[in-house]
Amino acid sequence: MPQHLAIIMDGNGRWAKNRGLPRSAGHREGAKAVKRVISSCLDFNIPILTIFAFSTENWKRPKNEITYLLKLFERVLSKEKANLIKNNIKINFIGRLNDLPNSLTEKMKELHESTKKNNKLILNIAINYGGRAEIIDALKSITLKIVEKKLNIEEINEDTIRDNLYTHNLPDPDLLIRTAGEMRISNFMIWQIAYSELWVTPVLWPDFDKTNFIEAIRSFQKRVRKYGGKM
Repeated sequence: MPQHLAIIMDGNGRWAKNRGLPRSAGHREGAKAVKRVISSCLDFNIPILTIFAFSTENWKRPKNEITYLLKLFERVLSKEKANLIKNNIKINFIGRLNDLPNSLTEKMKELHESTKKNNKLILNIAINYGGRAEIIDALKSITLKIVEKKLNIEEINEDTIRDNLYTHNLPDPDLLIRTAGEMRISNFMIWQIAYSELWVTPVLWPDFDKTNFIEAIRSFQKRVRKYGGKM
């Protein structure tokens, strides 16, 4: 079983458009799909799940859609707090969190604090996240350590980069799932997924269910992971 599963949740807008509904309806249904995946991770004892909720590029969307999405995040975090605690789920948020609205960041801090001792599942929510932004932030952190003479340039290696990423305390994803059939990684965890197995499905995110989840896991279990070596 993958120990760390990452998901690019794509297709909310297309799901709504196919039904003649506003995009907001797709985002609401997408939130339900998140709950199904969390439940599946608990059922299959997958210890780490990272989901791509809102990217640094999503600010380019129409203002009303952005406002709705951020308010939806707030509502879902408040509504699901009790269930997350009950199911022993630890919540982390990764991304440029300081750029988010204060009301949302307060909810995020509260949820992180309330679940920090939980250990059944680590749920990482990537919000205002971009893989390139993450690497830039890591380089800034490393540069500051050099300036403060806490680190020498000669000491910089892959571990140095990894230790300064948002996910510094976690293993890299074993499996990356992308819905809605798009064959790209969209600036998601571009350092961490260097050797992740990829599984792409045409299923739109709001329709993603346990059957699709099991299909992805079975595909992963058939893979031979070489990490660039010869076997």
